[in-house]
Amino acid sequence: MSSIPCPKEIALAKTSCRELSALLKANGELINIQVIGVDGETHCLKLPTIAIQLMIEVLAQLGQGNGVRINPIQAELTTQQAADMLNMARPTFIKLLDSGVIAHYRTGNRRKVSFAEVTRYKQELDSKRLSALDELSALDQELSLGF
Repeated sequence: MSSIPCPKEIALAKTSCRELSALLKANGELINIQVIGVDGETHCLKLPTIAIQLMIEVLAQLGQGNGVRINPIQAELTTQQAADMLNMARPTFIKLLDSGVIAHYRTGNRRKVSFAEVTRYKQELDSKRLSALDELSALDQELSLGF
């Protein structure tokens, strides 16, 4: 999903998240759910706990008004997808690949990068940003700048 939920969807997501969370706490590793299809037929589903946990996380994000996109951890990303994930321009991302900062491989004339590698770089970047912010905060305290 790449669109932002409307207010009705946000409210429904919040309610569904609470219901699923309560269901998860009450059951074990396998959860049985009955779903009524558009044809009125009842379908019984057996879902693993990990699938319910993922649905709860998706609903929680939707309930906060966020759009959600799911990428498999082993997924291969195009350079544009990876650049979007890092909120940077594709040419900037290509420079990271060319400099060896992010591992990648080629299939024909196209570059591919693993979702896990982009996630690793993003976490590393976030960590450096937080460290710099901590340093600035400490310097602010030391100099009593009041920011």
